[in-house]
Amino acid sequence: MPGREGAPRVLVGWVPDWPVVAVLGGEPEPQRLAAVVERARIVAASGGARSAGVRRGQKVRSAQALVEGLEVFERDPDAEAAAFEPVADAVGALAAHLEVVRPGLLAVAAAGAARFHGGEDVLAERIVDAVEAAGHPCRVGVADGLFAAQLAARAERIVPPGDSARFLAAHPVAELGDARLAGLLLRLGIMTLGQFAALAPGSVADRFGADGVVAHRLARGLEARPVVTRPPGTDLTVEERFEQPSTLAQPLVFAARGLAERLHARLAGAGLACERVEIEVECADGTTASRAWRHEGVLSVGAVAERVRWQLQAWQQRPVFDERAGGVVALRLLPDGLVRDPGRQLSLQDGDQEATARAERAVARVQAILGHAAPATAELAGGRAPGDRVVRTPWGDAHQERRADGPWPGQLPAPSPTHVPDKPRPVRLLDADGRDVQVTARAEVSAAPVRLVLPGDNAEVAAWAGPWPEHERWWDPEQARRTARMQVVTHDGRALLLAVTTGRWHVEGDYDT
Repeated sequence: MPGREGAPRVLVGWVPDWPVVAVLGGEPEPQRLAAVVERARIVAASGGARSAGVRRGQKVRSAQALVEGLEVFERDPDAEAAAFEPVADAVGALAAHLEVVRPGLLAVAAAGAARFHGGEDVLAERIVDAVEAAGHPCRVGVADGLFAAQLAARAERIVPPGDSARFLAAHPVAELGDARLAGLLLRLGIMTLGQFAALAPGSVADRFGADGVVAHRLARGLEARPVVTRPPGTDLTVEERFEQPSTLAQPLVFAARGLAERLHARLAGAGLACERVEIEVECADGTTASRAWRHEGVLSVGAVAERVRWQLQAWQQRPVFDERAGGVVALRLLPDGLVRDPGRQLSLQDGDQEATARAERAVARVQAILGHAAPATAELAGGRAPGDRVVRTPWGDAHQERRADGPWPGQLPAPSPTHVPDKPRPVRLLDADGRDVQVTARAEVSAAPVRLVLPGDNAEVAAWAGPWPEHERWWDPEQARRTARMQVVTHDGRALLLAVTTGRWHVEGDYDT
């Protein structure tokens, strides 16, 4: 039975700590202290490790310092997908419309399956029994929409139809899975999903943008994006047929990326994106096998290709690759869960391989036109002067090793200047008698500064701080240099960083006030 705005009833089956289960080859012993890591952070931990204080998102070193004898394993997504295939098969025997959200978490369209089995509670019990028969504990939840059903699975609850918003209301905003948005909401005093859901949709769109609108719909118990119907007469399925039947997954994996790009090109041509994709293979004897995968956002090219690879490798030991079936002759991708294409801003962080590859191709073209050193990357490094702390390196070259956290005696205290000129601008700093202000070897000013003489301009000094001395290469008389810096605020509101070397002042930076 659909909820508000047609949000469908969804049953979610969740096997806790699946990355740990996959890497260990089975359910860990209750006392075993094990954790799976990715990019030096904990992504899953055994029950024993969690009881000892290990938490998801924790740094590995912190977890190891907290729990002596903690076993740490690198995450293996391929192993996770392959190990989860028998679980998906067991649930698929009970419900036709099965989707794998990620290894360890699956979703079922609850309406039809519940009618067949005699109710949602009966369906939930049978799915728990089927997964336990496959050797794993399982938690099941039912609610309107996937987001609410996932939280219901944690609590092992069946949320009545139309009641998802009330169920979600007490949950913290961190459950939205967007750390940046959650942090902003907390700073605004919005602690729970109920408080967020109470905001007017128009105000949310104005303040938080497209991502905020998606999160707001989830907090209200709706689907993240309204599903749209397939355009009449439009075939969005893409297919790759092979001249020679394959009994190995690897040749198909190689073709998966190109097939995913074709799928997205076809969707983009219709102004659409998809949240689900069905992966189907056809064998030489006419038999087929398929599995639907879902993404908690909109599936990108990389995400589709990755899921195709996981599924094909999981099927490697299945009859679809058996020589008796004659091998695989076709690979098809069928998009489902169509939504209006929201557009995406690709990120060069967090391992976005698709964005990185596109950026590298674009930069290579720029280098070919403007020269190797034209496009550069900036990195914060160690140094005393503001201009020394940013190192620009031609794209693709190794960065200089200059630790930002090392000891830098004489380094300017925070805040740092907003703008640093390419070339220092000479100025004069005068005292009340019109004499140049000097800085002694003891880092003392000869007199309080009262006027700043800039090229074509004079300004009265309202406040000043410093000086901060710097003595570079003191061991080499020929290259030794003394510098002192001062922060100066003028009566007209300008805030400047000044430096004096060999008795001459210059502007080294300014602060955006």
